[in-house]
Formats: sequence, C-alpha cells, structure tokens
Amino acid sequence: MARTLKPLPPLLAAIRDFDTCTVANTIEQFNLRLRNEGFSDSGVRSVFPELPLIGYAMTARIRSAQPPMTGRLYYDHLGFWNALARQPAPRVLVAQDIDRTPGIGAFVGEVHAVICQALDCVGYITNGAVRDLPAVEALGFPMFAGGVAVSHAYAHLVDFGQPIEIGGLHVEQGDLLYGDRHGVLSIPAEIADQVPAAARALRERESKLISACRSDDFNLDRLAALLEPPSR
Repeated sequence: MARTLKPLPPLLAAIRDFDTCTVANTIEQFNLRLRNEGFSDSGVRSVFPELPLIGYAMTARIRSAQPPMTGRLYYDHLGFWNALARQPAPRVLVAQDIDRTPGIGAFVGEVHAVICQALDCVGYITNGAVRDLPAVEALGFPMFAGGVAVSHAYAHLVDFGQPIEIGGLHVEQGDLLYGDRHGVLSIPAEIADQVPAAARALRERESKLISACRSDDFNLDRLAALLEPPSR
C-alpha cells in the first residue's frame, strides 16, 4: 500500500506545475551556467514516467559487482539512514554506481523504497539499476535509473554526502533536483524562488507564438516580432 506523502512546500509545488523542459528553458534566461550543464543525459531515464519528483539531494556512492570490504551490505546502513533523516525534506536519494560496469545489481527495490518513504524521501536517482518495479510503482515512489536488474547482487554503500555525477549531472548534497519523464534537472538555489513566475511568463510567450503559427493570418513579420527576445 502506498504511504500518504506530506504535501510539498509551496515553492516546490509551484515549480512542479511546469515540466522539466519549461524549467530548463526558464533557468537559461538567468545565465547562471552553460546550457549544456545542469541536467542528466539520456543514460538516466524515468522508470515510471507518470511519477515526477522534486526534492533535495542526499548523495551516495554504491557498488554491486563485488562484496564490500567490511562485509556489511544492503539494508544495514544505520549511519546512512540517520544522515538521510537529517537532510532537508522532501529528500531525494541520489546514488552514483561507481562499478566499472554500473548496474550489475540494484541498490533500491521494494524494501529500500519503503524505508526511504518512511524517512520522507520522495524518490531515487541513479546511473545504476533498480528492481521490483511493480511493487515500487504501487508505492508511488519515483525512480530514475540507467537500467533494471534482477538481483541486488552485492549492492552496498561505499560512502555518502560527497559530490557525485549521475548521467553527466554534477550533484552535491542538498541540491534541489526536479525529475520527470524528460530527465533530471538541477535548479540553482539562488533563483529557485523566481522560477515559477519566470516559467509562467515564458509559457505565456510560447502560447502566443504557437497560436500565431496556427492562425490563418500567420506571416513572417509577425513571427519575427514574436521571436524577439524579451528584455529583462
């Protein structure tokens, strides 16, 4: 049975009203980073396209191809769970699989998803693999991954709280991440509160352009006027 989730903070709910493509276009207008940065590549895909996520990153590095040096693996990470519970909510577990071949085993399946939800974690992002798809989807727990695996193999934590990279996206502890069917996007903290209004204005401009292109009196002069970049 899916756990009842806490309501999103108003700002995050307002951002989630727009898809990641619109938010990515909005962030570009602030010229804070290069246009080929701040989002995951096509190697990390939404496992459940109808389940978006937005929240603050809890970073970790994992392996599954070989047993851990200490003999501890899979669920018995009390230090990690305690650290996760101290992070700002809503929390997103983001784990870089650092094996030579990522995704041999899945770190998160049904049991880990249930534990994460109990700790106000709203989703999981990895370049590795996930499993138990029907059970996790029934929980309403979003997952973004490089693939799917049958087994957890020797899945274990290497460390946590460090900067990582997932599908070309640099992620640091506490980063605000937004993921939907298009991929995962990092939202700069310094402009997060401005994103909803800027995205709304962008959507309005795009709607005018689309309407003009569909109208019977469409012409190139009108197109040129609509394509003129807005002044900031």
